[in-house]
Formats: sequence, structure tokens, C-alpha cells
Amino acid sequence: MEAENQTELSEFLLLGLSEDLELQPILFGLFLSIYLLTLLGNLLIVLAIISDSHLHTPMYFFLSNLSFVDICLTSTTVPKMLVNIQVQSKGISYIGCLTQMYFIMMFSGLDNFLLTVMAYDRYVAICHPLHYTVIMNFRLCVLFILMSWFIIFWVALVHILLMMRLTFSPGTEIPHFFCDFAQLLKEAHSDTLINNIVLYVATLLVGVFPVTGILFSYYQIVSSLMQMSSTAGKYKAFSTCGSHLSVVSLFYGTGLGVYLSSAVTHSSQRSSIASVMYTVVTPMLNPFIYSLRNKDVKGALGRLLSRAASCL
Repeated sequence: MEAENQTELSEFLLLGLSEDLELQPILFGLFLSIYLLTLLGNLLIVLAIISDSHLHTPMYFFLSNLSFVDICLTSTTVPKMLVNIQVQSKGISYIGCLTQMYFIMMFSGLDNFLLTVMAYDRYVAICHPLHYTVIMNFRLCVLFILMSWFIIFWVALVHILLMMRLTFSPGTEIPHFFCDFAQLLKEAHSDTLINNIVLYVATLLVGVFPVTGILFSYYQIVSSLMQMSSTAGKYKAFSTCGSHLSVVSLFYGTGLGVYLSSAVTHSSQRSSIASVMYTVVTPMLNPFIYSLRNKDVKGALGRLLSRAASCL
């Protein structure tokens, strides 16, 4: 029977944010605009950091990686949603759904790790300024990035391999605009105990540990700042953390909103709307947060745009 189900299963149906036909053109225009802004903003951040030697530091190296991952995360969900709205189709193939799910888990997990590494970078810069260049050397920065990719690659792959054991009805409806892991587990017709156990373990590894690392880093930062006698010194030191704190608050705040909306209200529509903030809006806002609050980034963007204008 399981083999028969897997053979018959050809696609899932993504119900999207709304089935109201009058809202579809509005949703298409809105998400297309958000997607283009996300691509433009994050791409400019990456190009500005690459082209400006003043930004070749660990903090901006991690920021460029965060912007790249945000581009990938948004590109995993929004284009398929736009295509489905445009062609008035809800279908996504079985393989396409698993592939989308894999990359969503991978890029959202990378966001977690990168924000944690960036918090550690700020901790070293503020608490150990004299040893900063020795500790945060290029080799360590690259090692952090490679370790993040390696860990999340295998975590996401294990989830997908375990998902492939499950059986689903042909034409299974997913009340979401992308293939959400939790929603798909609810629709499975076979035992999901192992999947849930692995999910809890992965949540500790990819969620709880990074958050603990961020909290510990900022605890050390605040403790170090409290020992400073100069108010101006405290403000200058902590201002370097302002952009990162804003992004962390936005990222984990919207992620917590997704969890609470699904756990408390049990409303698929509300969970989908909360997921929009987590997977679509947050990647769009990150470059604005870093460019508006950071004079170095604003200066690099200005020089980049000036050079681009002179070439035209």
C-alpha cells in the first residue's frame, strides 16, 4: 500500500495565503515588489562590501554572507508563489516540494548560525578589542562559515530523507504558500514519531544553541560596558551592535510569531501570514537596517552607486 501511495503521488497543492480571486493580482504585485526589493537591497550590500576595501573586516564578511543567504531564502519561496498566482495553479510536484523544503530549512538555519557568529564577533570586538584581529582572523571566519554550511546541510538532508519514508494522499493540500515542514507532517498518513524526535533534536541544534550563544555574547557585552566609566565610550561601543540587535529581534521575533500562531491559534491562515514576515519581509528589511544605521555601509553604497553612474 505504501509503494502504491508513493507511485500515485505526483504533486501537492499549495493553497497560498488566500483563495479570493480578487486578491490574487494584489498579492502578485505586492510579493513581486517585495522580492525585487529584497534582491536589490541584499545584492547592493554584497557588492558594496566586496568592492570597498574598508569593509573587508570580519563583521562585514559575515554580513555579506547573511545578505547572500537572505537572497537564497526568499528565492526559494516567492518565485514559485508568483508563478502559481500567475498561471492560476496550486500544484507543486512531490520532488519540487521536498527540494523547496530542503532549501528553506537550510537557508533559515544558516541565518541562525550567521547571526550567532556575528554576535560572537561583536563580543570579541568589545570585550577583547586588543586581541580582536588575532582572534577573528580570516581563517577562523572562513571556518565558521564552512562549519555552518556543513552542519545545516546534513540536518536538512536528514529531515528530507526521513520525510521520504512517509506516505501522502494524491493531491494533498498544504494550507501554506510554500512546502512547510510542520504542515506536511500533519498531512502524512504514516507514523511520524521518528520525524518529530529528529525535529526536536534539530531545533536544539539549529535554534536553541544559537539563541543561547547570542544571549551569552550580549550578556558579556553588557557586563563589559557596565565597567566602562565613559558614557561616550559605552554609547560608541554599543552602537556597533545596534544593527545586529535589530536584525536579531526581527528574525527571532517573527520566528516566534510563527510558532505561537500555529501552537496557540491552530489557524493555518494566521500561521501562513506569520511565515510571510519570517521568510519574506525580514530578508527585505535586513539591508535597510544595516544601511540606515551604519555610516560605513552607507558610504560604501554611495561610492558604489557613484562608480556605477559614471560608467553609464
